Amino acid sequence: MSSPRSIHDSTTPKDQLAATPADRGDSQVLFSPELSSRTTLLSLPPRQWIKIVVYSLLLVNFVHYVLNDLNVMRHAVHAGWKWHDWTSAFATTIDESAWFMLLLLFELETYLLSDEAFTRTRVAIMHAVRVICYLFLAHTVYAFGDTTYKLYVDYEVLDEPLCQLVDRDLSFARNLVYEEVTQTSCASIAHQSPLILFEQKQLVTDRSGFRIERELALADLAEVLLWLVILLLIESMVRLQNRGVTTGRALQSAKTGKVVLYAGLWLIAAYWGYRGHWVFVWDETLWILGFMAIGANLDEWRAEIEADAGANSDRSSEISSEFSSESGSESDSDSEGPELHKGPEHGGAATTTAYDSPGGV
Repeated sequence: MSSPRSIHDSTTPKDQLAATPADRGDSQVLFSPELSSRTTLLSLPPRQWIKIVVYSLLLVNFVHYVLNDLNVMRHAVHAGWKWHDWTSAFATTIDESAWFMLLLLFELETYLLSDEAFTRTRVAIMHAVRVICYLFLAHTVYAFGDTTYKLYVDYEVLDEPLCQLVDRDLSFARNLVYEEVTQTSCASIAHQSPLILFEQKQLVTDRSGFRIERELALADLAEVLLWLVILLLIESMVRLQNRGVTTGRALQSAKTGKVVLYAGLWLIAAYWGYRGHWVFVWDETLWILGFMAIGANLDEWRAEIEADAGANSDRSSEISSEFSSESGSESDSDSEGPELHKGPEHGGAATTTAYDSPGGV
């Protein structure tokens, strides 16, 4: 496969790369050779099939999270909500949307698109989408951070029994399970005193439930921060390889850092499993696999850069060797000494002619 990353090609200046065939009016190949028009799904290599399955399952999970955000919003919404309350309620949906777009961008840059597909217009659009995604992720950090902060400073301990809260339009929360507090349900909801009111006085739970709410909020915040650092490491690896860097401390540190951060994500997934949230564990596994696929694309690209560099080095050696051989042949002919001639004007006396000297006679 030829390197499908014109904006990351280390051998061609970026100004040159921008002047692609599409800008010059020439014919253009949009996708890399492995994804040409003659390529069918059945002919794709196994690794590409795995990526298709992983990305499809992530899309299914995305629908699940949208529905989950709608369910939580239904229990927490009230008339006093402001704009940031609505966006915070759908923080996971916004977060997942941004990560989907970033995953697609990385896949386009590191595998799908051919060199010729990176026109100025497309590169500008991709950069704009990337900036929007980063803004969405920044919102996620703010929303999760704000939620965690409020769980530690904005809550109220109640002395009343649960059934006396029926007229306050509350929902009882425990481990992300929500049940409306009604005259019928209040007696059947398992809880201990005292009760704690939180989430803008829309949710109520007991001490053990409140501890779980805090733990889950911290896990969400830690998870999004770990993913952001992983994203920055991948971006740095792409930029390094864009400059033709395939070895060195910076690249190795980025690779090692990703492994450590993935381990942190697995620990968070283990906690979710401990709390019984196996859909979260499944989703985290899929995302890790998805970005490991991007890592495999980077490894393949790095191998191509090194192969191209080796081929160029071999060609340079061949040219240098040929030049040296030609120079050696000329030197050998010169070292044989000046040619002797019998000049008739000298009566047959031997004369010398210095052919290689511009002033020779």
